[in-house]
This record gives sequence, C-alpha cells and structure tokens, in this order.
Amino acid sequence: MKSAILVESKKPLVLLDVELPKELEFGQVLVKILYSGICGSQINEIDAVKETDRFLPHLLGHEGSGIVEKIGKGVTRVEVGDSVVLHWRKSSGIESSTPNYIWNGKKLNAGRVTTFNEKAVVSENRLTKISSDFDMRIAPLFGCAVTSAFGVVNNDAKIKIGQSVLIFGIGGIGLNIAQAASMVSANPIIGIDIHENKLDVGKKFGITHGLNANSSNLNKEIYKIIGSQGADVAIETTGNVKVIEQAYQLTAANGKTILVGVPNNNISIYSLPLHFEKILTGSHGGSAKPDIEIPRYIRLINQKKMTLENIITHEFNLTEINGAIDLFRSGKAGRVIIKMNS
Repeated sequence: MKSAILVESKKPLVLLDVELPKELEFGQVLVKILYSGICGSQINEIDAVKETDRFLPHLLGHEGSGIVEKIGKGVTRVEVGDSVVLHWRKSSGIESSTPNYIWNGKKLNAGRVTTFNEKAVVSENRLTKISSDFDMRIAPLFGCAVTSAFGVVNNDAKIKIGQSVLIFGIGGIGLNIAQAASMVSANPIIGIDIHENKLDVGKKFGITHGLNANSSNLNKEIYKIIGSQGADVAIETTGNVKVIEQAYQLTAANGKTILVGVPNNNISIYSLPLHFEKILTGSHGGSAKPDIEIPRYIRLINQKKMTLENIITHEFNLTEINGAIDLFRSGKAGRVIIKMNS
C-alpha cells in the first residue's frame, strides 16, 4: 500500500510502498482509508517542535474516514463493511498493540491510528462507526477538528450563557470553537487571526467580531468590546508563545485561558492571579469521548443545527501530500484533506 512516511524531520514526506501485517492482532481493525485530514499536530511532528523525534521513520495522521475491511479477535464495536471515523482520542473498545508494518525489510513505526496511508491497522478504540450515507469527505473532521473544538467549549472551558470569548487562530479548530461557543450563547465571540479571509468565514460560524492579529491596537480594540475587566474565556489555538502570553493577559482575573495549540518554547506570565480565581490550563483534545460525541454532532448536522460547510477549503490526492502540507503550514487554508484512494 502507498504511504506517506516521515523519514527525516523537517523534510518532505516520502511516498513509498509499505507492507501490511500478515495477521491482525487482538483488538486490531484493518481500514481502507478514504479521506484524511491534516492537523497542526502533524506539522509539529514533521518539524519536531516538541523534541527530537526518536521514532523515525514512522507513519502520520490522526483524523480520517474509511471502510472496515477486516477485524481481529475480540473486536465487537465494528464489522466488515462499516463506515468509520478514525480519531486519535480513545473511545470505547479494545486498546490494541501498535501495528507491525514492514518497510525496506524492517518494522516501520506507527501509532494505534494513522491516516496518511491507503490502508491502516487501527486499534478498535480509535474508531467510531457512522452511517453509510454520511459524507465521508467531511467525516475526518470528527477525528479532531470538531471533537477537540466542541470538547474545549463543553468540557474544558465550560462556557456559560453570555460569557465573553476570545479565540486566537481561526483555522478548523478555531471555527468549530466559535460554532460551539455560539451554540451555548456566548457573547461576544471575538476571533483573532492574521488572515482576513478566515475572519470572514468565522462570522458564518458565530464570531461576532473579527480582529486582525497584526493590528497595533489589538488589545485596546478587544477591551473596547469586552470591557476593561478582560475576557471570561480566552482560547489559544496557534501555539505561538507571544500569542499565548497575550491571551492570558487579556483574560479576566476570574477567567480561564485554555491552550489548545502546543507552545514551541517556554512562556512567561505573571502567575499570582493563578493562586486566586484565574485559570490557565492546556487542553488534551477537549477531553473528548468520540464514540459518545460524534453521533450527537451528526444528529445536529442532520437537523441543520450545526454545519461543517466551508471548513474544508482544499482537497489533494495522496501523491500531492507535501504540497497540501505546505499550503496548510502557510496558514492560508482552512482544513485541508487528502483523498487517499483516487
């Protein structure tokens, strides 16, 4: 099967053939990948932002859609022929061992879910069954962009009616944070980004005020909207250290700053307010429970109470994956998806 392999950090992925395991182990599921999303986490992995990558070479990708082709012993939550979402957060089911792919005669490292490959051996608890008539092109968004974002609002921030919300970074996750915040009647919802086109799209998802991050008077503009006390909730999705520090500064003394983006260096903040009512916390995928939450979101979409339109802005084939990654890295695109089996 064709797979995009990270052979060397900070270099383009290499598209090569990889051998599937001859047999599935307990709790493993073989899935034909139809579409894969690209998330900022993959960019961080490619660039080795967190630390030196000790697992090279390895496969990538953690949000996708596909069809179950084979199940291993013990698997009960999916069957052959099922349409599924692949997600990185654990859900119900078996936590299997990692798969034994072979490349160049040696084992190729891979996690319990990967999606930059035409077929994947996936742990049962990284799959959620969905209806066969659901659009598989947008289904990968449930693997991270939707579940993480809605989880940030519902589980991490626990936003209340009428609370003011700042969202730094209006990509796929930022748009869905805005949508979820709007659905719980937060107000105002201020989106901050360097790209005006993203701010325009954001207004369709519930953003009440779109502000350009490059404005020399950004803080003043924000305080004019929310008041000098600061925001009830500030959610940072970029991982940029300066933006994180700014988000924390703009949060009220009894407010919450939620970090979705992973910082690429140490941050510097005045910590005294944390000993009182101010909260600064990181989000781990919005503490989402995919198998419980994905069916809820699909129901909302079917009832037209939630939308995923305009979140995906570009589609590429697997052979074009490095161009797709470059575009996503530039920040000029929304969510970018890869059609895996063209």
